[in-house]
Amino acid sequence: MSDTTANTSGNSSSAMPGIDPAAAERIAPRRLLAFLIMVFGMFMSILDIQIVSASLSEIQAGLSASANEVSWVQTAYLIAEVIAIPLSGFLSRALGTRILFAISAAGFTFASLMCGFTSSIEQMIIWRAIQGFLGAGMIPTVFASAYTVFPRSKFHIVGPIIGLVATLAPTIGPTVGGYITDLLSWHWLFFINVVPGIGIVIGVLTLVDFDKPQFDLLDHFDWLGLGSMAAFLGSLEYVLEEGPRNDWLQDESIAFFAVVCVAAAIVFFWRVLTAKEPIVDIRAFTNRNFALGCLFSFCVGIGLYGLTYIYPRYLAEIRGYSALMIGETMFVSGIAMFLTAPIVGRLMQKVDMRILIAVGLVLFAVGTWMMTGITRDYDFYELLMPQILRGVGIMLAMVPVNNIALGTLAPDLVKNASGLFNLTRNLGGAVGLALINTVLDHRTDFHISRLHDKVTWGNAMAVETLNNFTQRFQGRGDAALMAMKQLQQIVHRQAVVMGFGDAFYALTFFYLALSLLVFMVAKPAPLSGGAGGGH
Repeated sequence: MSDTTANTSGNSSSAMPGIDPAAAERIAPRRLLAFLIMVFGMFMSILDIQIVSASLSEIQAGLSASANEVSWVQTAYLIAEVIAIPLSGFLSRALGTRILFAISAAGFTFASLMCGFTSSIEQMIIWRAIQGFLGAGMIPTVFASAYTVFPRSKFHIVGPIIGLVATLAPTIGPTVGGYITDLLSWHWLFFINVVPGIGIVIGVLTLVDFDKPQFDLLDHFDWLGLGSMAAFLGSLEYVLEEGPRNDWLQDESIAFFAVVCVAAAIVFFWRVLTAKEPIVDIRAFTNRNFALGCLFSFCVGIGLYGLTYIYPRYLAEIRGYSALMIGETMFVSGIAMFLTAPIVGRLMQKVDMRILIAVGLVLFAVGTWMMTGITRDYDFYELLMPQILRGVGIMLAMVPVNNIALGTLAPDLVKNASGLFNLTRNLGGAVGLALINTVLDHRTDFHISRLHDKVTWGNAMAVETLNNFTQRFQGRGDAALMAMKQLQQIVHRQAVVMGFGDAFYALTFFYLALSLLVFMVAKPAPLSGGAGGGH
């Protein structure tokens, strides 16, 4: 298999007599530059998932939209992206890396421009969906290129690069978005993509020569498979996004799309198993390391996107932080990830990657455990160490998982497998947000009920607090009523904070349990070996 990988990677000379093996192991500067340009395109695509999250209120005001309508600025992007990511495997083989990536980057750039020019929420939602669908092709294409273009001995370099981008981009999205909106306006969240996007298209068309297209595959394009996959994944994403807000299946639209999701899933898997050229090739799941890697990617996605959501929500709702202040507080995790990435690359050459994953998951769990005692007074310094542990833990877990899942596959499986692998991370994020929102809602209601039982006329502290509020509001109207409302707000806020603590408890035990599954993974070969790609 090493020879096959070497050929795919453009390192076939390593198998020929009379050629210096060290020369075959070098990364050609042109190829490395092409890869880095693609990585930047992937960074832009992933960043745009979260870049609007800290600025939704400004977009809502600018487009005169309701709160439910403006939430679709993110939801539309996520649904479209989830549909497109697994499709990219087939398109990458049919069109080739160069053409697919150039189309994705060009479409993403044009859609970004149109998002900045929109004047209504309907236009914004449509262009965000187009932006997500076209931009999604860049993400798995970069992963596939990393594990087919470069020799195995260089995985410790390219692995941390793509792992850093995949985890750093959603983490710093709120920070970048907050700064741009504060300095310029929300329109520039989208305009900022245009010039780099044009540069990426030109660079890819000029430099990328990783593979050749197989246009004959388009003759067997499975339209029924595409339609069923879009209905399955799109409905699933919608149910997960809207479920926590609308009481799940009690809502008619959510119940309808849940039925669509199940029916479409049946059709989709039937087509995948029977079509001559399936829209998604699931043979990679027969590889134990890939299947377990996808499981870990799914679970890491829960923490990656879940904590990128839960920290800003706490800071906004409880601390009253602005978008910019939230971004500055959240930046700590991004710095930790950036500094950890090269260390992980070196460790992968010397330490069993399963140990790195286990340590990363345990550090992540320790970070969430430190947040279980959260109070309404938690500020930057109380969040500092949990965020550092989160950043270090995510990188220690994610980068080796990428290598274990994709770095040991046969080269002809990597393009399809990359789409599936990236899909699991995004679906993990969607499931994580749905579960976290459900836990927060249910536990907040539970704590409100418990606190109301305790805040009675028989509770001396409650009575004293109420009397103090009544005296403070004397002369401003109905002082007794205002005091009751103030006490009720305190009770509600405390219940919300306790709900956050419960969510962190759940994440802690989840990741501790997950760390125990690591050693079910077959021991991967060390990265310091030759240019082998699979086993």
